[in-house]
Amino acid sequence: MTKNKIIVALDVESADEARKLIDELHPEAGAFKIGLQLFLAAGGKFVGELVDRDIKIFLDLKFHDIPHTVANASIEAARLGVWMFNIHALGGSQMIVQTVDAVREFCAKESRDQPLMIGVTVLTSSDDSTLLEIGINEPVDSEVIKLAKLCHSNGLNGIVASPKEIGMVRSAVDDESFLIVTPGIRPDNATNDDQKRVMTATEAVALGADHLVIGRPITRSKNPKETLIRILGELDDSLNRSANH
Repeated sequence: MTKNKIIVALDVESADEARKLIDELHPEAGAFKIGLQLFLAAGGKFVGELVDRDIKIFLDLKFHDIPHTVANASIEAARLGVWMFNIHALGGSQMIVQTVDAVREFCAKESRDQPLMIGVTVLTSSDDSTLLEIGINEPVDSEVIKLAKLCHSNGLNGIVASPKEIGMVRSAVDDESFLIVTPGIRPDNATNDDQKRVMTATEAVALGADHLVIGRPITRSKNPKETLIRILGELDDSLNRSANH
């Protein structure tokens, strides 16, 4: 179902604001993303509250530290019962493998569902000049492909990548089950804010995105539910046209 493709980003200041959006948008939204701002404002107990309501949570904290620390933090994410969480692929293979192994072992021991674990490649706010500033001489698309392969070969379930790299990643990683979670989704009439590599929802899904993270275009619209339903309708129409060709 197309609704399962939409992850609404709860980039708000409080649990009360988040609850209001969830009550309005659930179950039309397939999942909700909790990032650094809301997590620091509301804490892990709020995440647990939502999980107890059977709401799928993508915990977007982008863990990036020494392997032991990231592995232990990831166990805590799994303990919260989140549907999906992410780590920075730039942490390297040792960090990725240690995290994957630790979460699998914990979930097996505790008889818990294993969350999806995905790697952040290059942030959508970055471009080639940003990478040069931090000593990476590869262009963005090459760096994303390299990191996607790293994530796949070391056991992650997928990656976070901008819409611009979807097709390249699909060609480079021969595994249909490897997830591509795509931020940087904007309607034609929306501003890009601080995102530099953006695309519409229908374009991203046509290229092979599995999940679309959409925040401000929905949550800051005059009628968030109406906006979400319109996007879902556009996706349905696009997928139906593709199926009939």
